[in-house]
Amino acid sequence: MGINYKTAGVDTEAGDQLVEWLQSSGSETQKPMPHAERIVSGIGGFASLFNIQFPEIKKPLLVTCTDGVGTKVKIASEFENYSGVGQDLVAMCVNDLICTGGRPLLFLDYYATGKLEQKAAREFLASVRQACSDSDCALVGGETAEMPGVYHGKDFDCAGFAVGLVDADKTWGPHRLKSGDVLIGLSSSGFHSNGYSLLRKVFAEDLAQHKEMLLTPTALYVKATEKIKQKVDVHAGAHITGGGIENLPRVLPEHLAITIPQLWEFPEIYQLVQARTGMSTWDLLKTLNCGIGFVYFVSEEQAGLTLKLAQESGFKAQKLGYVHERSSDAQVTISGIGELCEPRS
Repeated sequence: MGINYKTAGVDTEAGDQLVEWLQSSGSETQKPMPHAERIVSGIGGFASLFNIQFPEIKKPLLVTCTDGVGTKVKIASEFENYSGVGQDLVAMCVNDLICTGGRPLLFLDYYATGKLEQKAAREFLASVRQACSDSDCALVGGETAEMPGVYHGKDFDCAGFAVGLVDADKTWGPHRLKSGDVLIGLSSSGFHSNGYSLLRKVFAEDLAQHKEMLLTPTALYVKATEKIKQKVDVHAGAHITGGGIENLPRVLPEHLAITIPQLWEFPEIYQLVQARTGMSTWDLLKTLNCGIGFVYFVSEEQAGLTLKLAQESGFKAQKLGYVHERSSDAQVTISGIGELCEPRS
């Protein structure tokens, strides 16, 4: 009996069909992909070419980041629902990217599975493309890998890669943070793409009952951020991902700290997780986003405007706390709950 690549478990024709479908099918929004005019060559070649001439930016810096979806893919494959995982992938990258003050330009994806199923792959890629469109980011290429023996049954995994641009003189971060700045928190759409190794255990007995919430895609904060940047001088941004509030110190210079005087009200699903696990509020805050997906650091004078613009962009927004001079090892203090500490050098 002869052996070839297909009998070994890899169907290159299926991969070619998927590329042809992606090239020929139009955007779900029936409008040109963002930055389409800048794509010199894209999907289907060995590599993509993108025209990066932006004369309006005086000191251009490339911003790059990569991420995945984690074990949320297990729930997506179990219920054969891939429609939101593509958005998760894009969001986890572009939401990180905008923390620099930059804007996304282009995105590439990697999708790996044991056996390439057209329906699942197309559902995933359609979601990627839509999320790119919603983030003003061009999908310029990617890779689909069929890996029998590594992935089994409906198993799959994915990774994303985003490239953006920022003016060196307009970057956000610790160098811009000031004592007196306030934290404006934007609502998450749910668990996003973090904590699923825990969540799969928490909801193991009634997973189907909670699948809609568990599969809700990660919120995209790009357009809200662009709207806010037009009128607000944002000093820093924090994407609240795995580790929850432990993401906040990433934007702090050594001499400043954060105090959150009063804890915000957790959405009901987080309260359910806490009830089922017995986790302390502090541990929950260090594990999940607890309803806050993105935080802007702005001056007190512009806090009200930031709240207004965030709400106009479709997010619930609230003032969480403030930045002040650091006088102890505590980087983040939540009154009555706990402290994140790091010894001062």
